[in-house]
Amino acid sequence: LKDDKNYLYLKLPITEEYPRVHYSRRVQKDGAQYFGPYTSAQSLRGTVKSIRQLLPFRTCSDEIFKQGKVCLDFHIKRCPGPCEKRISPEDYKARIHEVALFMEGRSDVLVHELKDRMESSAGRLDFENAARYRDQLQSIEKIADRQKVLTRGRDDEDLIAYARTGEQVFVEVAYVRQGKMVGHDGHALDGAGDAAEAEILRGFLLQYYASATHIPRVVIVPGAVEEPNLLTGWLAERRGGPVTIEVPQRGRKRALVTQLAETAKQELEQLRIQADYDRSRTEPMLAALAEALGLEAPPKRIECYDISNIQGDSAVGAMVVFEDGRPRNDHYRHFKIKFVPGPNDFAMLQEVLRRRLERLESAQRREDADVVGDRSFTSRPDLILIDGGKGQLSAALEVLESAGYADIPTFALAKEHEEIFAPGRSEPIVQERNSPGMFLVQRIRDEAHRFAITHHRKVRARKA
Repeated sequence: LKDDKNYLYLKLPITEEYPRVHYSRRVQKDGAQYFGPYTSAQSLRGTVKSIRQLLPFRTCSDEIFKQGKVCLDFHIKRCPGPCEKRISPEDYKARIHEVALFMEGRSDVLVHELKDRMESSAGRLDFENAARYRDQLQSIEKIADRQKVLTRGRDDEDLIAYARTGEQVFVEVAYVRQGKMVGHDGHALDGAGDAAEAEILRGFLLQYYASATHIPRVVIVPGAVEEPNLLTGWLAERRGGPVTIEVPQRGRKRALVTQLAETAKQELEQLRIQADYDRSRTEPMLAALAEALGLEAPPKRIECYDISNIQGDSAVGAMVVFEDGRPRNDHYRHFKIKFVPGPNDFAMLQEVLRRRLERLESAQRREDADVVGDRSFTSRPDLILIDGGKGQLSAALEVLESAGYADIPTFALAKEHEEIFAPGRSEPIVQERNSPGMFLVQRIRDEAHRFAITHHRKVRARKA
């Protein structure tokens, strides 16, 4: 399963006066309501876009909200204008409650509430609001009609199925709420190709529901899972109520699981096609890079490091990862500089590399003990790039040698003249600016810089 940092949640901070609906990468105990996890940001953003057309709400940052002026979202009817008090806090919170009902799949409750408000507004001769509630009702009822009734019961259920091809496994989860299909989400599993079905299902359920914001009464799977009693006990504890894991052998539920497995198979095929296409584009770049840097083979995993600070203040380090020539976003990591006082980029870089290599060593020890660690730190890089020049490269090589990783090829890329500096060479490696290898190195370096400076700005904003 993808790293937890790759999940996306929808966050509703319901305790605020005018809650901002926004996305979050993690669930915190802050009184907010969370929905997820979603591995497809595109799917979640599409859902939010549809909801805003029916139930407008604010998504702007608090900084923009405090300016007290309506923006384009208000004029295109995607926001009710709470920044200018165009809607009362009570009415706005009622709106957020409606959004929550929609996300929970409880469209029948939402329809009932909107009907009550429409009739109440009409009774007060407030025909403008009555018409607005009527339009919302019609739109929501259309969506509810499209949510196919799957079961006669009213329990919440998750249906789970998977497909595999060689080493690749793809799991599809469908959400049934009060008997209606309200959505589905797909998950690519890493390194599960040789595992038995019972092991795949158990591992997926453990990792998926460890971060899920909602655990249903019933989980339907295609086959037996390892240690089912322990698993249902753990799920029940997290849910705060009984949970049943069902393996349907026949009937409608079995047909639904079979249909879901076909969806997973189609998704897996799309991933294969995309991977083949990406490989056809990146393989020449990696081959050119290996030739330019004198590597024995094209690097599979490339890590690039950058430091961001202003005169030593709010200093952070960043590690970005490219695998097979493509960003591996779920393996990106930030480092808060802890041990370097004042402005000293060389020492900061050394701290970041030292901590990363210590995590690699620790992760490998955990692997030997069959304990799962941070997958990004468990992986050994085939190539390390440093955003900087000769000084940064020397600082990095010093740490690598002392940590016992001097055999990892390491280079630095200076931004001013786009020069690549190599160990033991006084002159930089000269490459055409538009060469495939240079293009890839620049892209990775620029991504590390973007990742570092974006986090640095967030840290400074929090301090302010």
